[in-house]
Amino acid sequence: MDMRNIKNGYIIRHDGYSDQPYVVKTDDNHWLMCLTVGGLEEGSKGQHVVSLRSDDKGKTWKDTADVESSEAPESSYSVLYKTKYGRIYCFYNFNADNLRGVIGSHPDYPDGICTRVDTQGHFVFKYSDDNGLSWSEKWYDIPQRDFEVDRLNPYGGKIKYFWNVGKPFEIQDRVLVPLYKIREFGLTFMEHSEGVLLECDNINTERDPEKLNWKTLPDGKIGIRAPKEVSIISEEHSFVRLSDGTVFCVFRTVSGHPYCAYSYDDCHTFTEPVPMTYANGRVFKHPRAANFIWKCENGKYLYWFHNHGGKSYDGRNPVFLCGAHEVEKNGRRALEFGNPKIVLYDDDPKIRMSYPDLIEDDGEYYLTETQKEIARVHHVDKALIESLWQEKEFDGWQDSPCFDVNAESFSIRFETGEKIGKIFGDGDFAASRLENGNIVIKAGENEFINDDILLEDLKNHTVTAVFDRGTKVVCFTTDGIFCDGGEKRQFGFTRFNDDFKVTFGNMSDEKMKFAKGIHLYS
Repeated sequence: MDMRNIKNGYIIRHDGYSDQPYVVKTDDNHWLMCLTVGGLEEGSKGQHVVSLRSDDKGKTWKDTADVESSEAPESSYSVLYKTKYGRIYCFYNFNADNLRGVIGSHPDYPDGICTRVDTQGHFVFKYSDDNGLSWSEKWYDIPQRDFEVDRLNPYGGKIKYFWNVGKPFEIQDRVLVPLYKIREFGLTFMEHSEGVLLECDNINTERDPEKLNWKTLPDGKIGIRAPKEVSIISEEHSFVRLSDGTVFCVFRTVSGHPYCAYSYDDCHTFTEPVPMTYANGRVFKHPRAANFIWKCENGKYLYWFHNHGGKSYDGRNPVFLCGAHEVEKNGRRALEFGNPKIVLYDDDPKIRMSYPDLIEDDGEYYLTETQKEIARVHHVDKALIESLWQEKEFDGWQDSPCFDVNAESFSIRFETGEKIGKIFGDGDFAASRLENGNIVIKAGENEFINDDILLEDLKNHTVTAVFDRGTKVVCFTTDGIFCDGGEKRQFGFTRFNDDFKVTFGNMSDEKMKFAKGIHLYS
């Protein structure tokens, strides 16, 4: 059984819309989750925040008291934070004024009114002092400082457009909660977006919720955003704090690439955002989907993304992870990222899994995710996670298979300067190199191509093709570097059908010598 297939995960909830299955571990040894749910599609009336607990590491879940009722105005997009003394705060969007529509800029909105009202209003919190079994009756409003994006919205900032999917993080005793401000609701719903942080400096000491101190970062009137000529969308920022106090931030755009920035002054200012790159300088590819980074207990990092250059909300299957670690750059700590591997997938390419969380418990790794209707927990193979950090110093770019090796997967590796041709004995499986350097592998009626830019110099390169029947994906590495299609193609990987078969045939000693360097797993 391939545990990367999301259908093999533990179901959290599957009775309608379910979003953001984020977890904290409670002081009574449970997992606590707050979830945004609804009976219809995302953004519908009745959408509200609920909480659940698990005492068996996500295998089963029990409902506790709802954070907000389904009869109340829409509550949405909750994130949790546990204080050092055990109180748990739940932060969420709340349509507290019960608006049934706000001004939209797209001509298809009837009478110019957008009737989806779950991404505006008030950003609030409730709290629990009994490990999530119950929540405070009262909700508390968090003040937001006006930014330029607020003043340019149809209400001049008197009504604010915003939401959040990012988990809070700490700087010493302070907590910082991400928020994404929106200027308008347009063709793609949320447009002209940017990231900010809500910081509370006394949340771990002050127990009177009315006396919590809040301020909005970064300083100034502009949030964390990509250059407007690149993308008017900069949203769903994810943050981690490095060992020297540097804060790293990555967020989605509609440029086909994730953008990132650093702060060296506790988030008062950030560097100019730039496209995120691998250790060798190649730019990551990612669509308009959540891309999150986590710091693990071992001090290393994991990055969740979808590894293609789409610009829409689609293409969230499969999910890739990258490992990262800290390095010294210009006297400061920074992150370097290694090769990606597929961690989760669904048989249906149209399924869109997203909004994950990472939980470490007793040395094991767990991921949550949702496809907006079914939320699940996945116990991830520890060997798979640790393999992401095995590329020593991240400068060797070792040529290892990019997927789990299992009974239905294999990889072939060869030098392009050698004779290549029919490589599997009597089997119908051949590779050839074109005049432009591209490598083409033919298997029956199937054809797979490696058109990596590194091959264009026509020199000798080490090429690996990895075939994974679980994900139904074939990918290539050139000289150990994952081939992502570059500027030529949206995807670096290629899907194949269920009826794809490879006949290996019988390999004589002579043919085995010819196949030297080819690695088979079957």
